[in-house]
Amino acid sequence: MTVLLNIDVPDVEAATTFYTAAFGLTVGRRFGADFVELLGWPGPVYLLTKQAGTFGAGGDRRRYNRHWTPLHLDVVVDDVDAAVARAVRAGAILEAPARDAPYGRIAMLADPFGHGFCLLAFSAEGYDALLGG
Repeated sequence: MTVLLNIDVPDVEAATTFYTAAFGLTVGRRFGADFVELLGWPGPVYLLTKQAGTFGAGGDRRRYNRHWTPLHLDVVVDDVDAAVARAVRAGAILEAPARDAPYGRIAMLADPFGHGFCLLAFSAEGYDALLGG
């Protein structure tokens, strides 16, 4: 089984620039002008040009101002503070600065297209720290 990550964006070139700079992903294949494959995570990331105002799933119109979704990315990194600095330099918006948690260190951000994501570095115990013995 494989998981593919598809991210709708209004400008695939701007998104390619952001995701390669923020996360060190590389361009795999280009499927025309509006569809780019990025490599470097456990599964491929596909950036798809979908203009604001067009209809997505469930009849919702796409919008690229900051929005909330119950599904978001947690990008696991070795050093949250360094990853935050890199993502912000690439154009991310820092929404909640890095903080320590029982399971590690976490920061909350958004990409330039309104999609939220977290940067997370696990402690040695990881989520097992939440089990409470």
